Amino acid sequence: MLKDNNNAKLLIVDDLSENLVALDAVIRQEGRTVFRASSGEEALALLLDHEFAMAILDVQMPGMNGFELAALMRGTEKTRHIPIVFVTAAGKESNYAFKGYETGAVDFLYKPLDVQAVQSKVNVFVELYRQRVEIRRQVAALEKSRKEQETLLAQLQTAQQELQKAVCMRDEFMSVVGNELLTPLNTLFLETQQRKLELERGNTAMFEPAGLARIFAGDQQQIQRMVELIDDIVDVSRIRSKELSIRARPTELNAVVRRAVEQVAGEAAGADISVHTEGEPILGHWDEFRIEQVMVNLLRNALHHGEGEPVEVGLGSLPGGSARIEVRSQGKGMSAQDQQRILEQFERVPNSLGLGLYISRQLVEAHGGTLDWRAHESQGSKFMVTLPLAGPAGQAA
Repeated sequence: MLKDNNNAKLLIVDDLSENLVALDAVIRQEGRTVFRASSGEEALALLLDHEFAMAILDVQMPGMNGFELAALMRGTEKTRHIPIVFVTAAGKESNYAFKGYETGAVDFLYKPLDVQAVQSKVNVFVELYRQRVEIRRQVAALEKSRKEQETLLAQLQTAQQELQKAVCMRDEFMSVVGNELLTPLNTLFLETQQRKLELERGNTAMFEPAGLARIFAGDQQQIQRMVELIDDIVDVSRIRSKELSIRARPTELNAVVRRAVEQVAGEAAGADISVHTEGEPILGHWDEFRIEQVMVNLLRNALHHGEGEPVEVGLGSLPGGSARIEVRSQGKGMSAQDQQRILEQFERVPNSLGLGLYISRQLVEAHGGTLDWRAHESQGSKFMVTLPLAGPAGQAA
């Protein structure tokens, strides 16, 4: 952390207290803090605790003299850059100046001191110190700005990638939905054209009661497929906007699962779906319409990929207050690549839209549960739903 560049700390070292007092009076000004040391050891302790703009050292001191103190300062990273000015009462003939510069001094003063010269030199070194501190502050600010720009750039790149992914998902979604809606619409259109052609030819046999019943049943099936697809689209929109609501209430899970089985079995003629329950009926606090929706999606997926093989549904309770539902199919299963994608939004595996399974996972998680799956190519697949009995957000039943 950078120090306040408006305050400069000065160190003066002399074994005579009167010299310290006199030098302190000469160099002290507003915006400066003067530290006094009467020995080299005391000065070293101060040097470890503070950052000094300069140090003024007396040469002749008992114990550690000024030259020895300067050598120690130059050998330590924290203090090697502090400007050192030596002060001595010895005459110039002592050749102290040469030795002082040799130990790294920037100047050498002789007693008695010229007050103006001392003040002028101190002013220069204090100003240089403040400039160094300001440069360090600016470098630190530039480095901080650079890091912030790097972070912002990374965020922008991530947002751009997410936007590109969203655009691709939107385009894929529109393509998928368009194809899915065209299938029942084309069927209805072709059958309508066929009926019109039969009427123009005077062939009214297909419009007898039995024929009309088949026509109505076929139309209803195609319309129902479009309605369900539109419902899925609406659910996805609610999930993305976090507006999907769960209306939980006391629910008997076995009855919900059996209703879903009956609904799917009625759609798939001859579908072989068996239901196995363990223990007593399972009571919990759930949105039964949404749980039935999950089960219908899982059963349809199992039938779709099961290649006519039986589908098994298992129900049971788990320790810790949860219910478990398993949907197992014996068909061709899924590849490892498809397994990674099948529960993602708008993702498709061959011959499957993928919306139903994505919605199912969101609905189960909205109840505080989990939806997992295991699948092996040519060995079938198994979806596992775990639901807390207390329902969403720990609501008590």
